[in-house]
Amino acid sequence: MTDSRERPLSVAILAVGGQGGGVLTKWLVDTAEANGYIAQSTFVAGVAQRTGATVYCVEMFPRDRAEALGQEPVFTPYPVPGDVDLVIVGEMAETGRAIQKGFVTPNITTLIASSHRIYSINEKEALGDGIMDQAPVARAAAKASKRYICFDMAAAAEEAGCVISSVLLGAVAGAGALPFDRDAYEATIRGSGRAVEANLRGFAAGYDGVGQESPSADIEAPAAQPVGANGEALKARIESELPSEVRNIVLHGALRALDYQDSDYASTYLDRVNHLLQIDSANGGESCGFTLTAEVARQLALQMCYEDTIRVADLKTRSERFVKIREHVAAIANQPAHVVEYFHPRLEEVCDTLPAWLGSLILRSATLRKLLAPFFRKGRNIRTTNISGFLLLYTVAKIRRWRRGTYRFKVQEELIHDWADRVCEAAMEDYDYALSIAHCIEMVKGYGDTYQRGLTRYRAAVDAAGALPAADRAAALRRLHKAALADEKGQVFGDLLSTLETVH
Repeated sequence: MTDSRERPLSVAILAVGGQGGGVLTKWLVDTAEANGYIAQSTFVAGVAQRTGATVYCVEMFPRDRAEALGQEPVFTPYPVPGDVDLVIVGEMAETGRAIQKGFVTPNITTLIASSHRIYSINEKEALGDGIMDQAPVARAAAKASKRYICFDMAAAAEEAGCVISSVLLGAVAGAGALPFDRDAYEATIRGSGRAVEANLRGFAAGYDGVGQESPSADIEAPAAQPVGANGEALKARIESELPSEVRNIVLHGALRALDYQDSDYASTYLDRVNHLLQIDSANGGESCGFTLTAEVARQLALQMCYEDTIRVADLKTRSERFVKIREHVAAIANQPAHVVEYFHPRLEEVCDTLPAWLGSLILRSATLRKLLAPFFRKGRNIRTTNISGFLLLYTVAKIRRWRRGTYRFKVQEELIHDWADRVCEAAMEDYDYALSIAHCIEMVKGYGDTYQRGLTRYRAAVDAAGALPAADRAAALRRLHKAALADEKGQVFGDLLSTLETVH
């Protein structure tokens, strides 16, 4: 890139809330102006709640060239598709949007992106696995740009103790994407006077990260990291009892069960996985990398660690949550930061945490439900940074020690046993069908109406598939599974279920 171009250098920055897009924009403008450039920045705000990024546009032109031409440069208020020299993106979904908007051009654009994800509302609210597959985005980015630089800049920022914007700036410097040297960028950071040391660490991480990690289309599950004696004991047991193909996913599940309840609960999880592994091995599982065991391990962990008011209260009162909130709002030492949690357990969720006999009694009695339900119709705003609010949720969280005696635990254990028995029986006859049953349980999640809706569809699906000829069961169950997650009202699922019942 030379300084003699007759058009400005154009930079597009796509950043979501909390990524410091505005700060990064100012750094680029300040660096350009301090090094003999005329610069301008504009932005178009994105939609709230992660459905779109704010798009910042920075343009710069050499001041001496403008004086030689006797003209002031004309800057654009928005990045012009096909004419952007540098695109900087804070996460992978926005990388796809940048390409879709036409900002990235093969013979012009250097594309710098972080490989991590910030999940959108659509991904979070999907009934099934709605997470975007970022492999196609990575392949498109490499093909669409002149140069593609991508690594996990969020992890680098966390390690440096800074916001991702400084890591992105370091990547820009490391890539030589603009005509300024490292010292110029660092001088700008120092001149800002805010969080200088942390931002310089982040900048250095971004600068050094360029070229050290190539973008990969294949995203592997992160390695599970046990903490403490109980975690290490679980890891040792897994390594001694399970094949290498499933150790990581099983360790993730075991650690989740340990965090959710206790070491005995994690051991129960491993006992169940081991039992399925024996059946998997006896029915050709080794030839396909124990796929059935891996799927059961994943789904079993989710079913054993179900959501209830105890879990919610536990997560909301953990010390690391308050630390992260303070970091997110950039609260300095001794600066007060108040946290208000919205907590709304309905009668059904309250009954879930009662002793099994009492919860069952209330839920079976229309009279008791009618009398008690009004007390739980409204949610409560609880300030957990106050002693009273914190103690309220902390007390609910401590009910965990009695969770095994609650109504929801009893119901959940019955569901898990029934599901596991179905998988084991199917594995002896049709491995593919057993895999379909193992995966199908994912539609049972959450609590209250969501849980009941998923449970009803799951039972209807496995019963309908089980009534079909053996050769048709696996495919039919996969279709029912997909249909059950297609819409909240269940219209697609109901139509497919009726069709199968009519045909057979």
